[in-house]
Amino acid sequence: MPVSQSFQWSPQPEAFAILDQIVSRFLDRCAAAGDLARRLRRETGTRFFDWIDFIEVPDEGTLRKRLSTTGFVPTDIAAEGSAFHHPGALFPTVLLSGAGIHRVGLKVDSVSDFLAAHNITNDHKILGEPYATMRRVLAFSGDGAELWVVERHGSHDLAPAPVDADHCMRSLHHFECLRRRKRDWENEDDGWKRLSDLLDASIADLGKDATADLFFRAERDYWQRRNRAGRMQKARQDVLGLGWGNHDHHTLRCSRERFHQVVGTLEKVGFFCRERFYAGHEAGWGAQVMEQPHCGLVVFADVDLSPEEVSGDFAHSGLTPRDFLGTVGIWCGLHGDSMMLAGMHHLEAQFDFDLLRDQLSTIGIETMDPFTDMPFLRQAFTEGERWKVPEKRVNKLLAEKLITPAQANQFLMQGAIGSHLENLQREYGYKGFNQHAVSDIIRRTDPRTVSLRGG
Repeated sequence: MPVSQSFQWSPQPEAFAILDQIVSRFLDRCAAAGDLARRLRRETGTRFFDWIDFIEVPDEGTLRKRLSTTGFVPTDIAAEGSAFHHPGALFPTVLLSGAGIHRVGLKVDSVSDFLAAHNITNDHKILGEPYATMRRVLAFSGDGAELWVVERHGSHDLAPAPVDADHCMRSLHHFECLRRRKRDWENEDDGWKRLSDLLDASIADLGKDATADLFFRAERDYWQRRNRAGRMQKARQDVLGLGWGNHDHHTLRCSRERFHQVVGTLEKVGFFCRERFYAGHEAGWGAQVMEQPHCGLVVFADVDLSPEEVSGDFAHSGLTPRDFLGTVGIWCGLHGDSMMLAGMHHLEAQFDFDLLRDQLSTIGIETMDPFTDMPFLRQAFTEGERWKVPEKRVNKLLAEKLITPAQANQFLMQGAIGSHLENLQREYGYKGFNQHAVSDIIRRTDPRTVSLRGG
């Protein structure tokens, strides 16, 4: 299936060269930021550029024209100056201002956590109240350059919006409700209704963008508690007060029966459908990529798919059950749908690919062979986390003749591969995915073919 013309992503080396030059000069001028950049690589296997939320530079010389000729366009986000974004690439917002100073903002989960991690005192005032849609604080400065850290809850504006104490309390309430919601239901219809009700209540109080942010913070938390690689890497990043500010996308595995509900739930909180994936009859798999533009969230929603279903709107029309299961379907049969009991299949974040692989290996976390290894995109899973499979799920699959007795025994005795952390490195702002390579890793993570040694 060809990708829609509007989603034909390509590397943007000329645009990247402009930003890379600006950032290099910034790091030379702000010594503390340069130190942080080196610590990011050494202690977390990440790159400074991948954490950047915005870049602010003086509106001088030919920079405005250079941005325009390399694909940047004006954006109407709230800012003091002219703001630009690149619709065809994953680049930070660029702000041209008359302030005469160079600023870079880093995206983090919590500005307070960052300040505490770096022992930055109360002299640095946080702009924006807790759970405001955007908060920011000056962290380091030197030689006309300032490093700010930015925390977002559903907005890409560059200036914090005022909120009252009630907003903070409502945000905390809805986050707690989403974080501790019941996931294992005897009647799954009840579970989906409960999720819908929780999201509706949050949207009524906070809006869909803030709700999307809270929902995926809760989903990352649930996934991380069940994935050792995720816990270990998050701990490494939290030493520097970062959180998961480097997340790239969240992958959900969905049963055919519930796929339209997954899409509808995401659309309810502001996602739109981007490119679709289908890699051929042999793969038996498809995906809908979805994006929430105000939150910087991308979701990869996987589902078993047949060739004849590709031409239609499989994201909305509904998919009927089949008498056999592909890789995605068997995973959901064993563990549940990602939006319910199972949680995410994996979180993909941006790293220095080789550094992360080597650093994780030293703490006992191995990485599978890459399934994408191109000049502008590299991807690999950590070895899968093996989960215990509930007996009732195995028995149901066996009774429906969707697995063999030998497979049932294997799942009961050994469990089955559940989740991964994905190591991703992008270059030149490349925003897309490698369609055929993704199908390769789908096949390599089928629970029926992964032995205990392989997991």
